[in-house]
Amino acid sequence: MNETPRWCVLIPCLNEASAIHGVVQSVLALGVPVIVVDDGSDDDTPHIVDALPVTLVRHTERRGKGEALRSGFREALRQGYEAVLTMDGDGQHRADDIPRIVAAARRWPGRLVIGARLRDRDQQPKARRFANAFADWGISWACAQPVADTQSGQRWYPRAALSLVDLPAEGFVFEAALLITASRELDMSVVSVPIASRYQGNFRLSHFRPVRDVTRITLYTIGRIIHYGEARASYRRSRSSPQVADSAEPSAARIC
Repeated sequence: MNETPRWCVLIPCLNEASAIHGVVQSVLALGVPVIVVDDGSDDDTPHIVDALPVTLVRHTERRGKGEALRSGFREALRQGYEAVLTMDGDGQHRADDIPRIVAAARRWPGRLVIGARLRDRDQQPKARRFANAFADWGISWACAQPVADTQSGQRWYPRAALSLVDLPAEGFVFEAALLITASRELDMSVVSVPIASRYQGNFRLSHFRPVRDVTRITLYTIGRIIHYGEARASYRRSRSSPQVADSAEPSAARIC
């Protein structure tokens, strides 16, 4: 078994006062260091986080998820971490999925690992399910490899992927840009770990704006397909089956 590189959990958040305490505590219970990036919240989020034993990075104004991830990556690199596991602060990503994601990263070192929402998919609203499927189709094409859930924010980024911190992409486009650039320019494979689709519960309204953000992601993706060329060959490669870790992968209490 390969050794796990030194890593931390990164949680970008905006106005998550109702959920952030529980999310952070659930990660800390695993014995994992946490970096939280507050993207200019105007509720009690930064005060709640500041009372916890984590690193808090604050934006004085909202800069978008892309810049929040950038700030977190830079802080993680500054602290000497070799990998980062990202998750959202609203509670839809669960700490109990982390051990399986880390186990996959240990089994396939150097790959980008995604917590893919492949379980309980009937919980996804039909419109969201269609939008996610469309994004998976297009972004996989741009990646020239199949990716099971291109929209999931629960991801393991190895050190090489963190080097892409200065990619010129903003907002929710940044996560798509990371996937595409890591795939095409770093020749990085993607492994998916099945997690549950969680749409039932007291989650706040998403910061994702479907018309604006889908348009931006689509235009970026089309541009990347054109940029890399050989569109037919890339499309054929993207139509194979995505690599999905065995759902029986050991959850392993010791993950550090």
